[in-house]
Amino acid sequence: MTPMIPRNILNFGRMKSKSLTSSALLVGLLIACGSALAHHGTAAYENKSTELKQATVTKFLWSNPHSLIDFDVKDAKGNVAHWVCETASPEALTLIGWSKTSLQPGDVITVYLYAAKTGNPVGRLNKIVLADGTVLNDTVLGGDRHPN
Repeated sequence: MTPMIPRNILNFGRMKSKSLTSSALLVGLLIACGSALAHHGTAAYENKSTELKQATVTKFLWSNPHSLIDFDVKDAKGNVAHWVCETASPEALTLIGWSKTSLQPGDVITVYLYAAKTGNPVGRLNKIVLADGTVLNDTVLGGDRHPN
């Protein structure tokens, strides 16, 4: 003969199972959100914008999650330094007037960026000034604020 298990004990087991599943989903969501927030941190960059004049575009990569601008610029000693600058996503740039043809290899530009604290020739874009004076900002804010 099979023993009868009271309903309240069966329901408790189901509730415990649902609670564990909900907790696991919540932990997974928090881990995913933490990674997303870490990706958009700016701690690696200086708080002050650096100006790089007479930079020559070598490559413009229109891609997700961030577009990249490769360019060469001469340092104070006349040596060529190869820089890479991270921008916003193509979708965000399109909203503020950029296109995938905004920059071409050979274009001479002035770059304002937040340089890496490590001293490596990489940075986060503030804005670009084209040879004709056109300004391409990285944000709707006009490129005047550090990307927090």
